Amino acid sequence: MTVTSSNLIQGPATLFVGAFGVAEPATIATAPGEGWTNLGGTRDGVELTIAKEYAVLSVDQIVDEIGRTVTSRMVSITTTLAEATLANLARAINETAPTAGVFTPDTNAAAFTPPYQAIILDGLAPGGFRRRVIVRKVLSTDSVGMAYQKDGMTVIPVTLMGHWVSTSVAPFSITDASA
Repeated sequence: MTVTSSNLIQGPATLFVGAFGVAEPATIATAPGEGWTNLGGTRDGVELTIAKEYAVLSVDQIVDEIGRTVTSRMVSITTTLAEATLANLARAINETAPTAGVFTPDTNAAAFTPPYQAIILDGLAPGGFRRRVIVRKVLSTDSVGMAYQKDGMTVIPVTLMGHWVSTSVAPFSITDASA
């Protein structure tokens, strides 16, 4: 097998978040605009995961598995937000943004319907170009703990799971720039 060194990728990614349905940048060369917020620094990278689950097709008359059908697809972006701001904390626990430096969780009917977000991951693609991942409808799904310690940073771990949008809008897209 031949190795193409320009296909190797190493480097950080930048994350932007917006409300579900916010206008996406027109092209990969366009920076996220109004409605998008840079989440700031991260620790230990950003991980995009695309997982599928399959059901096995089998019949009594054949010992081998005949095939499989997709039963579920899960898309997630996982990272640790290094900037432990109230705004990032609110996003990580699916709450509305704090006002005037004070965060209080929703306690009314809105608490039952968390605000979906959209996320953009801008990273590198083979050849030194940009790769943009857009997950159009996400919720933070894991517990969030923030440690305050003498010899370590306070950070906010977050896992954002993608969700179905509509039959005409894909839940995510991945685009590589080519020039």
